[in-house]
Amino acid sequence: MVCLGNICRSPMAHGVFETRIRDQGLEDAIEVDSAGTAGFHVGAKADRRAQKEARSRGYDLDHLRARQLEPEDFLEFDYILTMDDANYRDAERIRPAAARAELLRFLDFAPQFDEHEVPDPYYGGGDGFVHVMDLVEAAADGLLEHIRDRHTLKTS
Repeated sequence: MVCLGNICRSPMAHGVFETRIRDQGLEDAIEVDSAGTAGFHVGAKADRRAQKEARSRGYDLDHLRARQLEPEDFLEFDYILTMDDANYRDAERIRPAAARAELLRFLDFAPQFDEHEVPDPYYGGGDGFVHVMDLVEAAADGLLEHIRDRHTLKTS
């Protein structure tokens, strides 16, 4: 899960998807992480507004710390999922030739929305975080369905 600074959108997506895989008993089969294309906030916790909205829906982001996307991530993970087009382009620039990860937009997994980008709520109010969480929850469900359809997974 990739956004710009890794303190709003991508940790929200990380926390939601982490909960989804744990609830399905798939934590031994699926690994999730998040990162930012920029290093502004490396080591920082998720934005307090992101944490507040996540908590209100039963997700815990407290253990997450911002980090920057690295070329090695394309070798370690199956999917690199960006929150918007700008971060897609930035991720594409650092993608190594030997990459195994598919680079996709996270909202590709939420076709029920007309939106194709998860908007950055950082400079807005709390309503932006509510909307982001709505998008993220839908995309997380779609991603999990995609992974189940594409890969053989055994629940624990």
